[in-house]
Amino acid sequence: MANPLVAVVGRPNVGKSTFFNKISGHRISIVEDTPGVTRDRIYADCEWLGHPFTLIDTGGIDTHSEDVFLKQMRQQAQIAIDTCDVILFFTDGRAGLTADDEDVATLLRRSNKPVLLVVNKIDAMSLQDNLYEFYALGLGDPHAISSTNMMGLGDLLDELIALFPEQTESDEAEKPISIAVVGRPNVGKSSLVNKLLGQERTMVSDIAGTTRDAIDAPLAWDGHAFTLIDTAGIRRKRAIEDESIERYSIIRSLAAIRRCDVALLLIDAQTGVTEQDTKIAGYIHEEGKACVIIVNKWDAIEKDTNTMETFRKKVLADLKFMDYAPVQFISALTGQRVDKVLTGVLSVYEQAQRRITTGLLNDILADATGALQPPTIMGKKLKIYYATQQSIAPPTFILFVNDESLMHFSYQRYIENAFRKSFGFEGTPMRFVLRQKERNDKT
Repeated sequence: MANPLVAVVGRPNVGKSTFFNKISGHRISIVEDTPGVTRDRIYADCEWLGHPFTLIDTGGIDTHSEDVFLKQMRQQAQIAIDTCDVILFFTDGRAGLTADDEDVATLLRRSNKPVLLVVNKIDAMSLQDNLYEFYALGLGDPHAISSTNMMGLGDLLDELIALFPEQTESDEAEKPISIAVVGRPNVGKSSLVNKLLGQERTMVSDIAGTTRDAIDAPLAWDGHAFTLIDTAGIRRKRAIEDESIERYSIIRSLAAIRRCDVALLLIDAQTGVTEQDTKIAGYIHEEGKACVIIVNKWDAIEKDTNTMETFRKKVLADLKFMDYAPVQFISALTGQRVDKVLTGVLSVYEQAQRRITTGLLNDILADATGALQPPTIMGKKLKIYYATQQSIAPPTFILFVNDESLMHFSYQRYIENAFRKSFGFEGTPMRFVLRQKERNDKT
């Protein structure tokens, strides 16, 4: 399940960014700083009491200003509100309730999203009486905090995680397979979605950036239920203005990857794999999502007998960290081979859900370590006692070893390749967790 999205909103200068920085960067939260173009100060992955969530910072909302900059910030905040699961509405306890606070409260009530009313800058007992006037907003009990002094943050986060949407195991089992269609602008994402749906569900244009939102569309095919998520094109960071609405479009696209079961990475056959394609692929890989690489606009390529295979090898060489992914060649414009896309989705989805029994897993592990002995470093040899599968989507395996520091990445990759050769796992990344365990340790 994807992390819940939490939007921090309010009028200017109420301490939203201070709160964001404290939660995303201080020890009270756990932040995963994944490398790549997707991480910047506009949002952060956080965790509180075992509950992960994504925090989105927004510019101050000025509901009346006609200033271009402030209007743009207001639009950004509205997109964040539409996207999120829970809203933290920040006000200033020193300044007291203002007309702008009331205007923002009216905007938030229309969203029909859970809202926590936060009164910031309450860093002295003498300011506690200022809380009562905020009841007039009609948004429940105000929560007094001081972001600067780290006061009241734990209680606020306790209230926050209680509002996160729950998902039961039965819901997870019954939900459709969600497919995020991602890639650079103008590679044919919306055209592919429309072709799969058999209708003009999303706007198609040669103009990069036509799709602003991540749009969900249900699809039934061959007895299977899917949800197609058409996303905005993910451009290079330096091609995006710091305060543009497109930054929030990108947040939606990355959130779509997080909540999907399978990602379709579209690549333009005319340009091949670009630097940005590699970064998007890296994000899919880091999120542990099953993936099918779709080379679109294949109809525009001059071909001979070996063109497709040569192109396939080039794609996988350029995306060598994702060489487990199948590559399909289509034309969303003409419909060529589009009928094979969902077959590929089902295949990699099933591979990502695979479970291997411990006995069979260790038989393959024994064969692999017998064929190529584990490395020896500084006179000490790595010993892999046994393996077990911890989870699925992505398949994650625990390797019990004598010393974690002796596991070289190349030997771990060798073990991964041995598992892939025996069990498949085409289209899905794999994860390995090392556990240090002495041979006589029976716990």
